[in-house]
This record gives sequence, structure tokens and C-alpha cells, in this order.
Amino acid sequence: MSKANTIQTTSTAGSAKMLRAMVGIGLICALLIVLTFEGTLPIIEKNKAEALEKAIFKVLPGTVTKKVFKLGENLVFSEITAEEKEAQLVYAGYDENGELVGIALEASGMGFADVLRILYGYDPEKQQVIGFYVLESKETPGLGDKIEKDPNFLANFEALDVSLKENQEAVQNTVKTVKNGEKENPWEVDGITGATISSRAIGDILGASTTEWVPLLYQNKEVFETVTKVEEKVQQ
Repeated sequence: MSKANTIQTTSTAGSAKMLRAMVGIGLICALLIVLTFEGTLPIIEKNKAEALEKAIFKVLPGTVTKKVFKLGENLVFSEITAEEKEAQLVYAGYDENGELVGIALEASGMGFADVLRILYGYDPEKQQVIGFYVLESKETPGLGDKIEKDPNFLANFEALDVSLKENQEAVQNTVKTVKNGEKENPWEVDGITGATISSRAIGDILGASTTEWVPLLYQNKEVFETVTKVEEKVQQ
């Protein structure tokens, strides 16, 4: 065997060994990533559930207990005892006397950086959004994240008008964000200077969600109210 052939054979063997080593390292890293994900998933899900639980009580001031409902095929809500991941869930809050405070529900949409996930509270008696909380956001720190903590912005959602038309099948006015200082109507969201896109996104998300869900929630108001009344009769 010539010297050239020996060098080529040695080089090929070395490359094959290196390739096997790289593939092995890659497989180990992939396995570690999967194991880490599987190991931390229950913790992540638990933290999300706890955050959602706290948020429900924040967006429905005065709530002391809650019940979970899902929308059925006949457009009527029914109470469930365990959360179903595939279902659109809403959370009814009740005060210390068992009276309905309102209903909390999730909504999401595209923000400046990524998808925004929010929770808001709806009072069917007042026909208003009465609370708002950001569940998930990757907006720019110091700018877009003002949607989570700017007191003037959050004040928009203490009594945001989502009243229905006379036929109760649609909202009278779609929620929307306007430029900071230009709010004139109770269904408008006063935006944040320097966080225009993020604050506008919140208005768009709420506008779309309330347009779809508020009529259904209002039409099911007696369903949410009756649950505690039935329980009281059973206890008596």
C-alpha cells in the first residue's frame, strides 16, 4: 500500500470516528432536552394554573369563590368539575353571598414581539369589562410591558363598556384603542405613548373577544346565577 493510500485511509477512519462522536453527543443532548422538558412540564403547568387562579380573582373584584363552565354545542354553558384542555372555558366568580360577580375568560392575539395572552372580567349586569390581567407577554421591557403595570392604562378596564344592542345578539360598539389622551367614549381604550403597538393590540384582542363572547355570556346569565341557587336549595 502506498503512502498516499495509507494517509487517505487514516483520514477517512478519523472522519468516521468524529462523525460518530458528534452524532452520539447530539443524541445525548436531545435526550437530555426531552427529559428536562418532561421533568419540568408538570411544574410549568402548575405555575400557569396558579397564576390563572390568582388572575381570576383580580379581574373579578369581590370574588370569593369560582366555578368553571364550558360552552356546549347548543351554545349553552354548563358547569364542569375538572378543566378540559380542549374546551373554551370561562370562570364565574361569586361573592360571599353566592351572588354572581362576573365571568372571567381568556383571550389572545399578536402583540409587538409575540402572542399576548390575557384574562378579563365581564359583568353581565353592568355590561362592562371590569378587570384585566396579562397572563403571558414578551413585550419590550420598559415600553410594551407597560400594558401590565401602567395605572392609567389599567384604569381603562375598570368599567369598559361592552353593552349589547336591543336584540342582545351583538355589542353596540366594538372595543378599540385610541391615541393617548383622545378617549371620548366608554368603549375606547386610552393607549400608551411609547407603547402604541402593544396597547393597540390589547384593544384589538378585547374587541374581537368581546364581540364573539359577550352576547353568549349575557344570554347565559341565568345559567351562571342558577348554579349557586340550586346548591343553596340542596343544602337547605
